[in-house]
Amino acid sequence: MVKGSDNPSGAENQQERLIRTGWVVGFVDGEGCFSVGFVRQQSSGSRRGYKTGYQVTHEFVVTQGEQSLSCLEDLRDFFDVGQVVVNKRYDDHREHLYRYVVRKRLDLLETIIPFFQKHPMRSSKQGNFEKFARCVALVSANKHLSPSGAIKIAEIAETMNHRKSRQNLIRILRGHTPNALDTGR
Repeated sequence: MVKGSDNPSGAENQQERLIRTGWVVGFVDGEGCFSVGFVRQQSSGSRRGYKTGYQVTHEFVVTQGEQSLSCLEDLRDFFDVGQVVVNKRYDDHREHLYRYVVRKRLDLLETIIPFFQKHPMRSSKQGNFEKFARCVALVSANKHLSPSGAIKIAEIAETMNHRKSRQNLIRILRGHTPNALDTGR
């Protein structure tokens, strides 16, 4: 799962791991986000789209300003998965934003989700994480490929992170009209 130490049985190394684990949990509890989204993916040309007309996306992300970039690199090194990417800003902000992002389903299933199941967060973010984990499990079981599975995922995602309403998406999926224009945003 996460990187181990050369001497995992030493008391000093165990204490170090506990401190690092606590820092990771607290940092993600304050700054992290577990999100599930939907991207329109219809058939076009020779490319075959999703039967529902939507691709389900999932990501674990922590965002920081450039001055705290080393914290994101520490997270990447701790989990040994994901990447740190820059979101360049050209407005009146003083620094670029950086994101530690894990999108790969296998990395989420084998590293991120088990870690936060073993080391739960203390805020309401834990509830969002649990919903996120359910959605990733549904996608892993290919439930997102059917309208009823996509609806279930959309209903769960609608209750996460104060997101915009998924009612229009759910209406489209229930009517199974992937060619219909989605006018609600």
